[in-house]
Amino acid sequence: MRARDIIARLKLEPHPEGGWYRQTFCDEALDETGRARSTAIYYLLDTGETSEWHRVTDAAETWHWYAGAPLVLTVSPNGHDASAHRLGSALDLGETPQFTVPANWWQTATSLGEWTLVGCTVAPGFRFESFEMAPPGWRPVPRAPGR
Repeated sequence: MRARDIIARLKLEPHPEGGWYRQTFCDEALDETGRARSTAIYYLLDTGETSEWHRVTDAAETWHWYAGAPLVLTVSPNGHDASAHRLGSALDLGETPQFTVPANWWQTATSLGEWTLVGCTVAPGFRFESFEMAPPGWRPVPRAPGR
């Protein structure tokens, strides 16, 4: 299948960070503030698309690889230190099928091929008011040696 076929079949819409998504689950169980305990989405990156640097300020987000090319998920806990993680099915090559980004960590993702389909589960549930995009062109700045 091509990415456009998957987008149509799964009824995905453009996401503000880039790529395509659709919410597939919103927990009916609410916490004491009235927030869903968890949410889940499908998320697809097509050729040349990137999930731009962003963070969910108050919830952990678990990425689950489903299909297509492997995905590189780069995270930074503090805007300085960054690490890259490959999501995919080639366990013998160090890929893993899921990775959890802690709350308030910066993150960006890129497909390593024509397209990648993943899922993202957020707990407590995702809210756009807790979603922060980095300014255009922002990247983590490595710390000076000895700091």
